[in-house]
Amino acid sequence: MPDNAAELHGVQKVYKDFQLGPLDLTVPAGTIVGLVGENGAGKTTTLKILTGVNLPDAGRARLLGGDPRDTGIRARLGVVFEDAYFYEGMNAGQIGRSMAGIFGGRWDRDTFAGYLKRFGLDARKPVKEYSRGMRMKLSLATALSHGPDLLVLDEPTAGLDPVVRGEILDLFLEFIQDENHSILMSSHITSDLEQIADSIAYLHHGQLLFHEDKDALMQEYGLLRCGEADLHRLPEGVAVFTKKGAFGCETLVKGRETVQRLLPGAVCDPAGIDDIMRFYSGRDGQ
Repeated sequence: MPDNAAELHGVQKVYKDFQLGPLDLTVPAGTIVGLVGENGAGKTTTLKILTGVNLPDAGRARLLGGDPRDTGIRARLGVVFEDAYFYEGMNAGQIGRSMAGIFGGRWDRDTFAGYLKRFGLDARKPVKEYSRGMRMKLSLATALSHGPDLLVLDEPTAGLDPVVRGEILDLFLEFIQDENHSILMSSHITSDLEQIADSIAYLHHGQLLFHEDKDALMQEYGLLRCGEADLHRLPEGVAVFTKKGAFGCETLVKGRETVQRLLPGAVCDPAGIDDIMRFYSGRDGQ
């Protein structure tokens, strides 16, 4: 198993009104990487390049130590895209037989049946009668039943109720217990990533602003509330962006320990991923 389950090196994709990259991103083996960003930031494009669905205009993608277009490499990949559902007239049993034809000896019929039972999915009911949560569970069952080494997931918990989301997050944590398994997961539900991700990659207007260890990220960034005069006491680069209001300033800071040392009387709470995205977006809007 390579040290990195997936790699992007200098990847670019240019469209009429959008450019992704140049982008460098790695998914270390045995980890969960959360990919975040605003709508239109390029998350789905990134995932499709990595999985070989789209080709980059420049740069190189590596998947499980090989080329994403190699059929043997892709057979070791489990993919769930938000908009990729099965033909609605089919049922889960028929889909399982179709997957067996695609994956051959890698497909495990008993594993697939086990996931259907675990998820409470009726193998005889047509997909068109499934709820959104049931469809996502079916997609995950098919993605996991051929023994993949890497899961690439595009908004796998979007629109699901908290109970179903909890089930799915537990499933991801089970999958990653094998240190050869890895997950790259995009999500707008950043609280899910705060629960399970090892690192967070923030894609912003087609550029990767950072890819950092999640725990360090949550420790490093803070929301500072203080008067404007206090901000001048901070070193350059600590204040990312400030929103001024009638009762003072709210500032996203990078380096909470520095802030707490220099402004001991100020309130500096930990910043969540949503806070970080909100302030970076606000900064660009000025």
